[in-house]
Amino acid sequence: MNSIGGYFELELPQGEEYHKNAIRLNTGRNAFEYVLRAKKYKKVYLPYYTCDVMLEPIKKLQLDYEFYNIDEIFFPIFDFSKVKPLDVFVYTNYFGICDNQVQEVSQKCKNLIIDNSHAFFAKPLAAADTFYSPRKFFGLPDGAYLYTNKELEIELEQDNSLNRFGHLLGRVEEGAETYYNIFKENDISLIGQPIKVMSKLSKRLLHSIDYKHIAIQRIRNFLYLHEVLKDHNQLHFELKSDIVPMVYPLLIDDGSSLKKGLLQNKVFIATYWPNVLGWLKDEVFFEKYLYNNLIPLPVDQRYNEKEMLKIINLL
Repeated sequence: MNSIGGYFELELPQGEEYHKNAIRLNTGRNAFEYVLRAKKYKKVYLPYYTCDVMLEPIKKLQLDYEFYNIDEIFFPIFDFSKVKPLDVFVYTNYFGICDNQVQEVSQKCKNLIIDNSHAFFAKPLAAADTFYSPRKFFGLPDGAYLYTNKELEIELEQDNSLNRFGHLLGRVEEGAETYYNIFKENDISLIGQPIKVMSKLSKRLLHSIDYKHIAIQRIRNFLYLHEVLKDHNQLHFELKSDIVPMVYPLLIDDGSSLKKGLLQNKVFIATYWPNVLGWLKDEVFFEKYLYNNLIPLPVDQRYNEKEMLKIINLL
């Protein structure tokens, strides 16, 4: 029973979760592990162009794995007839703009896991296990959602997020730069975590988000950038009206120089993913070109036309 009276708790609006029917877990990689365990897969096919944390559950479970390449529209270069009954194919909905590719892959492959870490607002497919990492879209310390038709028959401990809020609170008080190392430490703290139920705190925060507003603002910012940059962007994409992107992926020759200039002007952008260079070694593939030249521009709900114009002027 909750206590009555006493000091006040953090005031948060009470709304509804976007993925209210999903299994709530502590991290995206553990949602991935959950499926691998529940379905008892023996081999995993995953893209070269992905975060190295995806290998954590594969190695923990001592599964075989094999990488595949993607083409310039992020579609797998792969013979799907290779996927055997105890194999599984992993596809990433890159930047939240690859719904069409997700649909096409689902028609070619039965044993399929969709990594929607970049696509929080994308609906899950009935025929594919799907996981989400909401902290890539919102100010959260941890948490993940999973859709699967096979649940693990074990009781999971509930996570506790109290010690993972330093970077979130610190950014409010003193700015992103001051607490960036704390942010990285939080990421490191998630390595090797067992599968747990999402913490009460993360779940409560996910009840407080205005999802409709966020979706509208992200789409608006994305389209504003795209209208100006589409003729310069080497990536071409078809956007459905209900697609909500994570970032605006600008691919341009010598993107690394432009990225440095943006960083110097406090436009903080990620690099996807350093591990790709090690995995591909001396081979020349599209993934390396993406690593070196992709500029994932922020389009999130904190910003509007003013910030989008600043980015354009800096570019």
